[in-house]
Amino acid sequence: MRKAIEEAARLIAKASGCDVKKANSTTALSERFGDISSTISFELAKEQKKNPAEIAREIAAKMKKSKNFSKVEAVGPYINFYFSDYFYCNALKEILREKEKFGKGKKTGKKMMVEYFDANTHKGVHIGHIRNISLGESVARVLEFSGNKVIRANYQGDIGPHVAKCLWGFINLYHEKAPEKNRGLWLGKVYAEASKKAEESEEVERAIQDINLRLYAREREITEIWKKTRQWCLDDFEEFYREFGVKFDEFYFESQTERIGKEISLELLKKGIAKEDQGAIIVDLRNENLGVVVLLTKEGYPLYHAKDLGLTRLKFEKYDLDRNIYVVGKEQELYFKQLFKILELAGMKKEAGVSYHLVYELVMLPEGKMSSREGTMVLYEDLKQKMLKMVREEVKKRHEDWDENRLEETARKIALGAIKFSMVRTESNRTIIFDWDRALSLEGDSGPYLQYAYVRTLGIIRKATFKPKVSKDYKFTEDERKLIKRLYSLPVVVESAASTLSPHVICNYLLDLATELNRFYTTSRVLNAEKEEERETRLAIVASTNTVLGTALNLIGIEAPDAM
Repeated sequence: MRKAIEEAARLIAKASGCDVKKANSTTALSERFGDISSTISFELAKEQKKNPAEIAREIAAKMKKSKNFSKVEAVGPYINFYFSDYFYCNALKEILREKEKFGKGKKTGKKMMVEYFDANTHKGVHIGHIRNISLGESVARVLEFSGNKVIRANYQGDIGPHVAKCLWGFINLYHEKAPEKNRGLWLGKVYAEASKKAEESEEVERAIQDINLRLYAREREITEIWKKTRQWCLDDFEEFYREFGVKFDEFYFESQTERIGKEISLELLKKGIAKEDQGAIIVDLRNENLGVVVLLTKEGYPLYHAKDLGLTRLKFEKYDLDRNIYVVGKEQELYFKQLFKILELAGMKKEAGVSYHLVYELVMLPEGKMSSREGTMVLYEDLKQKMLKMVREEVKKRHEDWDENRLEETARKIALGAIKFSMVRTESNRTIIFDWDRALSLEGDSGPYLQYAYVRTLGIIRKATFKPKVSKDYKFTEDERKLIKRLYSLPVVVESAASTLSPHVICNYLLDLATELNRFYTTSRVLNAEKEEERETRLAIVASTNTVLGTALNLIGIEAPDAM
């Protein structure tokens, strides 16, 4: 589609005598005015002091013919291009030829790190983490598909007050005894219990603080318990990554960055960027309207900003990154503004310049906000099991002859597809109100609805006794044209999603594509069409749709089942 837009821009430039770059910047796909529309006449009107509509008519009259456009006309100040059957024929052929490579960008040579998930050990994986990992993985896939080298990074808090709370609960409430399975998940519940005890008792709070100090001091006894429980969490995380279809390239931990962060903080003190205040090391950013940041406590322990300075050094020592993206919730917006300013003051200007905080909002249930501290958070395991139960029952009704393995695998793909789509569907800067029934609906705006569209195309392809073939003299119907145009716009959609780090754009595209597909089904017979060229060309349309649906679903991390 980008080629067609560029061709239209070249034709405009030649007919008007203007710069191709200017023509290209004012030419885009259109839903209302032709297939491609240009607003170049508005730009030229400023220079020529003429009526834009008059300029548009003059350009259209001078326009040379092109095989890709059946008509070019001026409507008021707009120049509108209409695709020809030749264009639609070649668009289909390209998709069939390229298959899953269709829409893939050329290698850019750029290295981009996407840091996401970042779930702390000693806490449960909850529904908020699911939005994070769904968004982060989608962004990584879109950037990768666009031709960039992507490094997936995961920075986890494995030390600090939350760990001390969990360890206090493990030692004092459960006497260091744990269940045989899902111990990481269980520790999240221990953390919630310990948090409540701390709120009720100053003595418990002091005991937790003591454990925290002993942890930072690496006292042998508490360190052994920490290592053991930490590994339980990491083992559970690994199982979750496999199930969710995510594989990280780099794992970073706060226990790894704290020493480096402390070193950098002391360097900043020597340079006069940081200063001592009541024994603590701080950076005063009040002149930047960013408040005061504490790097080291009076006891000399590094806080979050210091650790993140250490993380930045680790990242850039290994990778010469062109972009460093943090997928972190909106509540940390001020934090990252402070971090990037400190990096800049510290002379790490490249690091500051290429770093970006991709903000996402909360996930809430209809009954309100959740809290892991209070134990009211919806945990991933509970979410998954509830979704699986709902899906499994529906799949079993439709396929009583399936064996247990196929039933479970299909239910898993549908349940995860429902969860992931519901997390990526909404713009990242908007709050999600998670609705169980809507997430699983087969009636539009859901992952299962899109998976069903894919399965339906697959069913037609399997039933066909002939091969897809595009006749060069085929006269496409209006519904066929709309569907092919939508299919062929995938590269433009991916480009938009990559440039704005907005995978919800892919979701909108998929829903529009499914709508066009349904319209095509109602007006166009495929397997039993009267003419051979109709059967073959329409099968080519279905096969192309199957390819594009599969590619776009994969970009948002959704697996497509072979039946539903």
